[in-house]
Amino acid sequence: MVEQTAFRTSLDADELAIFVERMLDNLIPDGQVGAYSLQAHVVEALARTEHCFRSIHRKYYNFGGIVEFNHLNSDHLAAFLYFLGNSCWKSTGDTVVPTKLFYLNKILNGLDLYFSVSLPSVFLLVHPVGTVIGNANYGDYLVVYQNCTIGADKGVYPTFGDGVILFSRSSVLGDSRVGANVVFGANSFVVNAKVPANSIVVGQYPEHRVLPNPQTVRNRLFDSAAD
Repeated sequence: MVEQTAFRTSLDADELAIFVERMLDNLIPDGQVGAYSLQAHVVEALARTEHCFRSIHRKYYNFGGIVEFNHLNSDHLAAFLYFLGNSCWKSTGDTVVPTKLFYLNKILNGLDLYFSVSLPSVFLLVHPVGTVIGNANYGDYLVVYQNCTIGADKGVYPTFGDGVILFSRSSVLGDSRVGANVVFGANSFVVNAKVPANSIVVGQYPEHRVLPNPQTVRNRLFDSAAD
């Protein structure tokens, strides 16, 4: 049996709830947040964050076998705020507070990621300033860098397999069908395209090219022991 590593947080659940509520009160001061307790939803969001971060085999996520969440790491906080808004919405059906959490994430991190988007349980955001993550169908082990766009064309969103990386300024739009283990190179762009598994995409539609990808995304950035 594999022993589970510890999970360390820079703030406990109570402190984190107060931290987020204060930011909401200060940055979106409409007077409606203070009476709403986020504590129960923070506990669930932290559990989801822990599950996600345990699979990330990367600096700032794993320190000597200890998995860490740091509220002062903006990538960590961006993922946590998504989990918090999504958990709150799923649990209560409320849209006001989740919308504010979405807005807070945009203010703090420049990330447009709505609370109702169904991200996988394991994903990695890498300084995602200027990134828009839309309501696509996502597989696990998704990695998104800065200034990326995942969006619709005529109301249709992409579908992604497991293990996809979008490097900076890449865009995937419309009825794009993306297989597993696919890397979108910086500045790449596709719309309504079929991208086979184990590929690297370079260039821009309609002249983008698909090259073989010899290395799995999971072994590249995530813990292969999670199999």
